[in-house]
Amino acid sequence: MSVQPGWYVDPAEPETRRYWDGEGWIGAPIPVDATPPEGPPPVEPPPPVSPAAPPGPPGQPSGPPAGPVPAAGPRQPAGPQPGHGPQPGHGPQPGAGYGPPPGYGHPQGPPPGWPYPTWPGRPPAPRPHGLPLASFGARLSARLIDFGAVFLLNAVVNGWFVYRYVEEITPYFREVFRRAMAGDSSTEGLPQPGEHAGGLQVAILLIATALWFAYEVPAMAGNRQTLGKRLMGVRAVPVEADQPLGFGRALRRWSTLGLPTLLWYCCGFGLLLQFVDAVSPLFDHPLRQALHDKRAQTVVVQLPRVPGASRDTETPPDPANPPGDTP
Repeated sequence: MSVQPGWYVDPAEPETRRYWDGEGWIGAPIPVDATPPEGPPPVEPPPPVSPAAPPGPPGQPSGPPAGPVPAAGPRQPAGPQPGHGPQPGHGPQPGAGYGPPPGYGHPQGPPPGWPYPTWPGRPPAPRPHGLPLASFGARLSARLIDFGAVFLLNAVVNGWFVYRYVEEITPYFREVFRRAMAGDSSTEGLPQPGEHAGGLQVAILLIATALWFAYEVPAMAGNRQTLGKRLMGVRAVPVEADQPLGFGRALRRWSTLGLPTLLWYCCGFGLLLQFVDAVSPLFDHPLRQALHDKRAQTVVVQLPRVPGASRDTETPPDPANPPGDTP
C-alpha cells in the first residue's frame, strides 16, 4: 500500500494537517482548518554550526594551522545513501512498523488514513497502586457480613423499640388477616395503629442509621476495612494514592449508601436507592466503582493472599514490575 504525496490529517493529531511525501511525514504541522500551500512545505535550513578550534599548546596562537590546505575529496551527495533508508517504490506495508527506519529524518507515525495503533483487543484491567480490582462477589460478600454485624447491633440496642412498634401495629394487621381469610375485603372499622407507631418508626430508623455510622465510618477512616472487608481480603483506597481515607472521605463514602436508610419511611424509597448503589459496580468500567466510591473518589482492591500472613498484609512491590494503572 503506497499513499500519494500530499497534505493529510495526521492520525496521531487529528487537529493538525501535515505533508506526506510518500515515505513519511515532513515539515511542521498546520491547523486542520487552514488552507495548505501548494506542494510540500519549505525545507527548514539546519542551524549553522560553528565549531570552535581546539586550543593550541601554550605560547602558540590558536586558529587554523599554517601551511597549505589539503585538497578536499569528492563531495558526497546529500540525502540517503544506497543501502540506507526506504527504497523507491516501496511504501509502508500493512502490519509493518509505521514510519521509516531511525535516522532517515522522517517523524514516526502511521500513514494518512491508517488507524493509529491501539491495544490489539481488550485493554488490560487496571491495577490501582499495583493491586487487582476486587470482584463483585467479594464486595457483595463483605457487604453482607457487615449487614449481619449491624443487624446484631440493632438487635441489642434497637430491640426494645422494635418490640414496642410491633405491639402498636399488630391489632391492625391481625384484623386485616382475619378478614382476608373470611373473604371480607372491606376496610371499615379496622383498628388503627397506636398513636406511638409513627414516632417509634422514626426512632428505629434513626438508631439504625447511627449504629451503621458508628460501625463503618471510623473503621474505614483508619484501616480502610470493615469486618466484612477484612474477612474477604479487600480494601478501599483513594484513587490518587494508597493511603488512609481519612474521616471526611470515609463519611462521604458511607453517606451515599447509609443515609438513605432514613428514607425507608417513605414507602421503601431509601431501600431502592441502596439497591441501585449496591449493583452499580456491575455497570461501571474500568474501575468498577459504586456510586459511593465515585463520590469519595475511592476504589476497592483485592489484597494479595500470602501464606502464613494475614489478608491485610501486603507483599513488597516487585522492582521489575512497579505499581501502576496497567500491568
